[in-house]
Formats: sequence, structure tokens, C-alpha cells
Amino acid sequence: MMNHFQDKHVAPARSPYPSPRRGGRSRKARDMAAAAAAAEKPPLPWRVRLLVGAVSVLHSASLRRDGTVNRFLLSLFDRVVPPNPAPDAAGVSSSDHAVSDHLRVRLFVPAAARDDGGSLPVVVYFHGGGFVFHSVASAQFDALCRRFASAIPAVVTSVDYRLSPEHRFPTPYDDGEAALLWVLAGAGGALPSSPPATVFVAGDSAGGNVAHHVVARLPGSVAGLIALQPFFAGETPTASEQRLRDAPFGSPERISWLWRAFLPPGATRDHDAANVPAAIRRDAELHRHRAFPPTMVCVGGWDAHQDRQRPYADALRAAGAEEVIVAEFPDAIHAFYIFDDLADSKRLLAEVATFVNRRR
Repeated sequence: MMNHFQDKHVAPARSPYPSPRRGGRSRKARDMAAAAAAAEKPPLPWRVRLLVGAVSVLHSASLRRDGTVNRFLLSLFDRVVPPNPAPDAAGVSSSDHAVSDHLRVRLFVPAAARDDGGSLPVVVYFHGGGFVFHSVASAQFDALCRRFASAIPAVVTSVDYRLSPEHRFPTPYDDGEAALLWVLAGAGGALPSSPPATVFVAGDSAGGNVAHHVVARLPGSVAGLIALQPFFAGETPTASEQRLRDAPFGSPERISWLWRAFLPPGATRDHDAANVPAAIRRDAELHRHRAFPPTMVCVGGWDAHQDRQRPYADALRAAGAEEVIVAEFPDAIHAFYIFDDLADSKRLLAEVATFVNRRR
């Protein structure tokens, strides 16, 4: 199994949360500043807070100034798990399959697929990680795909696309298209039902970006798109990017590093791969944008990228998308769905299940 992994940063390590400055102020002033800073933090359990802080420091230490990634350092902390053909407690089994000599997928099959003859939908899933980190074997994404497989229920095909900076644009999109075509062709007999009755494409963060571009290449081939906090950009900072620069995974320096590692050398963040809402609007004006299938866009109130995600949904509607649903999670940080004990994570599973099952 390829161990594509990891996540973010080149600037000096910093906490993902604002902290009051200490100096020549009175205790009352310091207490007021501390209270204001606390009020500006997302409502997270301490365990999640500590994990997010640790990940932020690790990311900061792994991204080098020369544009390379310290993958050895990341490998020490990114826990990976093997596929498990034996059903877990929720009845989900998993197996790895080769699509080509450089592309693999991990297939998650719920008990329902075995019980009803395999007529469940297939969800082709792209994990997040800024195009730079993680793999289908990363424990948090293996667990997330298991939850999706059980909750929808659906057969989930998690794609181990190649990572930047070793493999820049458009490699993840090429790998994603190849994986989708492989599924549509029956996945070499690996699916419970071949060919699949319905196929959806989904992804989170950078994986949501990949999911968009894969569907843009094959819009008539899927029943729906699920974009969980998709990672888009632009040269002009948005209000949320400025306001939430110290929120989890909102560091402007880290975000800039990730886009430089992914985009073609010399490209700006207004490139079509990054500034997707602008690209959709432009193509619609030129009458060359193909209508999208039904789309669900997940937006978090503590996500620095939210002011690009809502315009993305608006651009899809204006371009003639069949249906666009925006699922708002006001208290959610970026990548909240990784933490399965959060109430919003459980609500997201239910909303994704509803979206898929209404369109099977």
C-alpha cells in the first residue's frame, strides 16, 4: 500500500488559536483580553483542541522552506492501518486494489451490500490534506470512510491519488478521473454489484477540490457530488480568510505554501484549479461550462475557507447545476468530520446519507 500521507507549513510553528499578549497591562486588562480570546475560539472539547494544536505544530515542522516535505517526520505521526477483510463492529470490511501501476484504491463494503445482493450506491472518495498529506491508509480517513460506508450505506472507494510537491497539478485530477472510470467500468469485479447502479463522487478539503475537478471532466457519469469544505483559493484574501487566520488550519502562510507546492510553477492562486468559483462563472459567461449533477457543499462557521465555498455553490447554481444544497455547520472548524465524537460529525453523516439515498 502506498503511504501517501501528511499535512502543512513552512513558517515557524504557531498555535492555531489566538493568545493574549502579555506586557505592561493590568491584571484586569489581561483577564479581559483572555476572555475575549476565549470567546473567539471555536467550541471544541479539550481533546480535540489538543489534537488540532499538535497537528498544527507537526505540519509547521514538516514543510520546508525549499518547497519539499519532510515525509519521514510525518510518517512518525501519521498512523496508518492495513485493509481488513473481516467486518468490523459496524459490519464494514475493506480491501486494497490496484487501478494501475501507480494508483491504488481502498474499498469499504458495508454489511448491507452483502445482505441485499450488492445493489448499494458507490461513493468515490478523495481524502483531504492540502494535496500534500495523508493517504487512504491514514487511520483517520480509513475510519471516516468506514463511517460513511455504514451510515449511508454505500460501497466507498477511497482513492490514493499521488501527492504534491512530488506530483503537481494536474496529477491528482488525472488519478481521480482514472479511479472514477475504473469504478464505472466495474472495478475489475471488486464491487458487490458490477457495474454499479449509481455512483457519487465526494471529497473533503483538498479532496473536495479534486472531487470537483473530476466531476467537471465527467459530469454526466455520476449521480451527485459531495464537497466537504472544499479547498479553493484566490489572490485577493476573503473576509473569512482574514478573520480566521488563527483558526485551525487557517494560517495564510501555510495555505500559500500548499498552493505553491501544487500549482504549476509561476501560477497564481487565481489559476482555474484554485479559484474555482471564478472559473465556473467565466466559463458560464462563455457558454462552455457543463452543468453539474446535484451537489452538496458543506460549510463550517470556523473554517477560514468558507467565503470561497458559498460562492462556489452560487456559481454552480448560476451555471445551471441540477441542484445545489449548502449544509451549514456554524460551530464547525475545518476538518471537523475527522473527530467522530463531535455532534456535527454525526449530523454530517446523516445529511450525506440523506443526500445520497434521495438520488439512488
